[in-house]
Amino acid sequence: GRDPKQVAVLVMRSFLTQALRDGFFHADMHPGNLFIDDKGRLAAVDFGIMGRLDAGMRRFMAGTLAGFLQRDYRKVAELHYEFAFVPPHHPIETFAQAMRAVGEPIFGKSARDVSIARLLGQLFETTRRFDMQAQPQLVLLQKTMVVVEGVCRGLDPDFDIWEAARPVAERWVSENMGPEAALTRAGETFGALGKLAQDLPQLVKNAEDLSQMVAEGGVRLHPDTARAIAAEQERQSRPWRVAVIVLTGAIVLALILQRFL
Repeated sequence: GRDPKQVAVLVMRSFLTQALRDGFFHADMHPGNLFIDDKGRLAAVDFGIMGRLDAGMRRFMAGTLAGFLQRDYRKVAELHYEFAFVPPHHPIETFAQAMRAVGEPIFGKSARDVSIARLLGQLFETTRRFDMQAQPQLVLLQKTMVVVEGVCRGLDPDFDIWEAARPVAERWVSENMGPEAALTRAGETFGALGKLAQDLPQLVKNAEDLSQMVAEGGVRLHPDTARAIAAEQERQSRPWRVAVIVLTGAIVLALILQRFL
C-alpha cells in the first residue's frame, strides 16, 4: 500500500543519512533485507556486513557530493588536496578540470541516466591517475551504493537520485561545515584556551623551577627518557597541547634569559 516512488526516496535518504550523519551504514541493503513498518519507516535486517566512515571521511564525502551537486569542481579538488589524497606535485587547477570532466556530463541527462555509484567509480578512476591511493572505506561505500541504487531504480525507473541525495548532503554540509559548525568549533577552542588559562599559574611555577635547575646545571635526562618524552609529545599533538608546549617553552626561555642578563 506504499507509493514505490516515496519508498525509493526513503531508501536512498536512509542510506545516505547512515553514511554521512552516523558514519556507520548497512552494507547489504538488498530488497530481502529491507521492510517498511506500519508507521512508514524503513526497517533493515541482517547486519552481517556493515561499513564505517570516520569523521574526516564523512566530511570528505559530503563535501565532494555537495561540490558536484553545486558544480563547484574547485571545491571538490580542494577537498582532495586538503585530505592529502592527491600528491601536491599535481597542479590543483589540472585536477579541478579533471573533476569537471567527471561531473559535467551528468547534468542535462534524464534522472534515470544519472548514477551516483557510477559517478563515484569515475571519480576513483580519475583520482588514480593523479596517484591517489584506494581508500577501503570508500570502496565499500561505492559497492553499497550500487546495490541501493538498484533497489531504488527497481521501485521507480525514473528515480532522480540527485534530488533524493541533495537535502541529506546539503544538510550535513550546513551542520558540519557551515557557520553553525564554525561557532561550535570556536566554542571548543575557547574552552581549551580557558583550561589553558586555569593551568597557566602552575605552568609558570613549573617554568621557574625548571629555569632554576637549568641555571644550576641540574637537568640531565637519560636518552631513553628523552625519547619517551618526544614520542609522547608526538602522540598528543592536539592543537591546544601544542600551544601549551610552545607557551611553556617561551616562558622558560624568557626566565632563563632574564636570569643571565
